[in-house]
Amino acid sequence: MSTPDYGSFSMLDLFRAELDMQSQALTASLLALERNPVAAGELEAAMRAAHSLKGAARIVELMPAVQVAHAMEECLVAAQNGRLRLRQEHIDALLRGVDLLGAVATDEAAAGAAGPQVAAFLEGLEAASRAAPPEAEPAAAVEPAADVSVAAEPPAAAAAGLPAATGAGEAPAAGAERMIRITAQSMTRLLGLAGESLIEARRLRPFADSLQRLRRHHAELARALDGARAGLPPEAEDGPAAQALATARAVLGESRDFLAARLAELDSIDRRGTDLANRLYAETLESRMRPFEDGVRGYSRTVRDLSRALGKQARLAIVGGSSGIDRDILDQLDAPLGHLLRNAIDHGLETPEERRAAGKPEEGLVRLEARHAAGLLQIIVADDGRGIDLDGLRRAVVARQLIAAEAADRLSEEELLEFLFLPGFSMKAAVSDVSGRGVGLDAVQNTVKEVRGRVSVATRPGEGTRFLLELPLTLSVIRTLLVEVDGEPYALPLAGIARTLKLPREAVETLEGRPHFRFGDRSVGLITAHEILERGTAQPDAPELSVVVIGQGEGTYGLVVDRFLGGRELVVRPLDPRLGKIRDISAAALMEDGSPVLIVDMDDLLQSADKLAMAGAFRSLKRHAAAAVQSRRKRVLVVDDSLTVRELERKLLDQHGYAVEIAVDGMDGWNAVRSEAFDLVVTDVDMPRMDGIELVTLIRRDPRLNRLPVMIVSYKDREEDRRRGLDAGADYYLTKSSFHDETLIHAVGDLIGAAVE
Repeated sequence: MSTPDYGSFSMLDLFRAELDMQSQALTASLLALERNPVAAGELEAAMRAAHSLKGAARIVELMPAVQVAHAMEECLVAAQNGRLRLRQEHIDALLRGVDLLGAVATDEAAAGAAGPQVAAFLEGLEAASRAAPPEAEPAAAVEPAADVSVAAEPPAAAAAGLPAATGAGEAPAAGAERMIRITAQSMTRLLGLAGESLIEARRLRPFADSLQRLRRHHAELARALDGARAGLPPEAEDGPAAQALATARAVLGESRDFLAARLAELDSIDRRGTDLANRLYAETLESRMRPFEDGVRGYSRTVRDLSRALGKQARLAIVGGSSGIDRDILDQLDAPLGHLLRNAIDHGLETPEERRAAGKPEEGLVRLEARHAAGLLQIIVADDGRGIDLDGLRRAVVARQLIAAEAADRLSEEELLEFLFLPGFSMKAAVSDVSGRGVGLDAVQNTVKEVRGRVSVATRPGEGTRFLLELPLTLSVIRTLLVEVDGEPYALPLAGIARTLKLPREAVETLEGRPHFRFGDRSVGLITAHEILERGTAQPDAPELSVVVIGQGEGTYGLVVDRFLGGRELVVRPLDPRLGKIRDISAAALMEDGSPVLIVDMDDLLQSADKLAMAGAFRSLKRHAAAAVQSRRKRVLVVDDSLTVRELERKLLDQHGYAVEIAVDGMDGWNAVRSEAFDLVVTDVDMPRMDGIELVTLIRRDPRLNRLPVMIVSYKDREEDRRRGLDAGADYYLTKSSFHDETLIHAVGDLIGAAVE
């Protein structure tokens, strides 16, 4: 799942976002504890969620929420330690606490008026604890619930007068289609199986083709027998040899007729099987689809409210709302589409006075369109505003020292617009609640890449701007080009390929010590897949090179492979998570013959190509200076399971010039430091899957990483906690109470120095 860009959020907004996630986990664990009050895993999960909410509330100084979360944590810790056995009264009180946290986080006025409610909650929770001593009789065992979709109405809902959820056991209304519930994981597995059945059905066609070759061999054999018969002398035409040839010819004829009949049957089976597999896959895929309008309906209100707040008039037109989109893709597009719509209103549309002066209607139009084209999903976000000021963009690029003025003048419009997607880039001179922080479009591009898509922008001065998102229809089946590298097949997603070509050896030129070739109007560097994947060496004597052109703009490379094996649709099989992130590889799949093939991560491949080119002292003729600027920034990995803390640390470090990556827990952080180079790791202690102490220990044991500076930032401020972190190998131990001053930045400077070398 993609990570939203939280850079434009206030600290209270961040707390609400974290509350939304943690409260779901907390509620699920409390409901599980209602069935089994001593489930250690659920107690740990609930306690961790309450602990995270307490820390996040303390960061934003929302003291009523701190009190509520602290009381919940204490109750759950008591249950963990056996001092308390959770009963129905505790679960009711804790669920009311979850609702109260949501009410407190609504706004500052609600937090200020929450004193009586908080006091009542604390008193109720304490009363429930007093009524349930450890030696109280154990709660009656509750049988696991059957797999039905019946949910009891939460006490908070009843108190608020909300209607109870409709039970699955109720009879559907007359004429209504019966509904069932199925988990997203089950739906994904079902779609995967349907995709595999489609691949398996297609295996019959190569088999039938091989039998056709056998049929041709029969025809050749028949001609050979006829030739042998014609070559016999006249006196032997009725002899034993002629009779044997005639018998062989007759048997061969029967064999050919039998083979022809079986081929006709096999062809019929192939057609029926392929048609059935196609229909099964299409129906399963359709069940995963949601109408585009379902996920974007709420944007109409967003556009209206935001435009009014900015003194503008705008309306949203949704085109192609019935187009089906994979649920996973639609969910991940929520944040990117929100960014693009806000940009359209804030940056694109003019004020009513400006539009009237330009001969336009006072009300601006923002168009959000979805359509299917060439096997891809295309989403368009367009406005009829002023368009992008290309000259202003060129000046902004030069002012930020991303490129020299002389080189900026030579940039094409397409190359110039690519700078909009750089991290931290903004054309706004002033920071507002909507824009100016230099966040948004880089997050849009990253999210689109995560779902194997691409994004582009076009503009016409005075007429508007148009963003085009090209995405796969589904994430479970991928269209690829199979190539051979050192005798092994690899699958390259078609979405990441610009072109394939056969390049004569004489067309290869040497520039700055590296091979290049002319591609259109530019010189493109050649890099072999063998170098990147560390698989043998390229064929040195081949008269032609099989080249896959990857990347776009100035980041274009020619990837040399041994040969092309053709296009394939492959069912994506995720790699075992225990392997972590494998460089340049995203997933695996099975070929028609059952053999495995690795699917290449095209974004990783481009990064590896960049690193390889730089290591070989190679520079493209028009490489963006922005990449060089980025490469000189020192990189910091922030590892913390609290969204609020992660974003606060990221903002602090980013504001002081450091390039920051984030990891959501210790395991995610461990995978990150093994696959990428960092100058510093900043980690929490208490995290799921792998805590900070384990992470520090693993880093210190790894011979490649043991010199990497590590800083622990934790709420635990006792001396024994500090000593435990330093004994594990941390270079610095800082408490989170220091967030509101410059202590964190000073500590980072002590460890790795200034942000830019």
